[in-house]
Amino acid sequence: MTAYDVVVLAGGAARRLGGADKPGVRVGGRALLDRVLAACADARTTVVVADPRPTARPVTWAREDPPGGGPLAALGAGLSHTTAPDVVVLSADLPFLAADTVRQLLTALRTGDTEGALLTDADGRDQPLVAAYRAAALRRELVALDKDHDGLTGLPLRHLTAGLHLTRVPDPVASFDCDTWDDIAAARARIREHGHVLDEWISAVKDELGIDLDVDTGVLLDLARDAAHNVARPAAPLTTFLVGYAAAQAGGGPQTVAEVARKAAGLALGWSEENAPDAGPKPDTDAG
Repeated sequence: MTAYDVVVLAGGAARRLGGADKPGVRVGGRALLDRVLAACADARTTVVVADPRPTARPVTWAREDPPGGGPLAALGAGLSHTTAPDVVVLSADLPFLAADTVRQLLTALRTGDTEGALLTDADGRDQPLVAAYRAAALRRELVALDKDHDGLTGLPLRHLTAGLHLTRVPDPVASFDCDTWDDIAAARARIREHGHVLDEWISAVKDELGIDLDVDTGVLLDLARDAAHNVARPAAPLTTFLVGYAAAQAGGGPQTVAEVARKAAGLALGWSEENAPDAGPKPDTDAG
């Protein structure tokens, strides 16, 4: 996909969370900001408008002047660090944003006669902070608003979107944002549902350990099952640990993990066959 830049607005006051550090709130073991950054990891430049903090991947930091000047002032500060013709603009409180959503927004922007493509939520409301825009259109509108209002401080986002020709992409899940503690609780509950929990856990562990590796989790789960069934239940976690260690020594990578897992699975199967009732020596039926 053609290069794009990202501006993430992460410096709000979070008043509905009692002033909590919303970008740092953990959902599924990962900070909300890190979850958003993971969804746009292939961006050429990622600018986060907020005071610097540790993040799962490197970013460029920016700040509106004065701090706390609102979303348009923050967007203007972030946009000044970008050069790509297309810019994805995101808030830092989107627990279910995924890379596929970002690609969908960019595709809608690039294939239509539009200046922006934004998500709409479950109630059909526009979400201008989950969107892809033509950078030139953003700069045009920000310059005009700055001139008309003697600055961008305190201006609402609707002043910006009112001057843009927009395409809307319905997505009630990816557009879900966390404004309240009830929203945080709902997001945490969804992540722990059966269909999501393993992927979320693996992503959280990789972030925590600084690992950027996509592997076939099904292969590892099958290996753990084979080790538990054919050897002993404690063999499952020990075997998967040893597979990871061996793969790392061999240079890592998904193919290496798969090959090492195949060898270990074969060993577990052979272990079981040795203990089968008919595994002993066969009688010599040809003896006279």
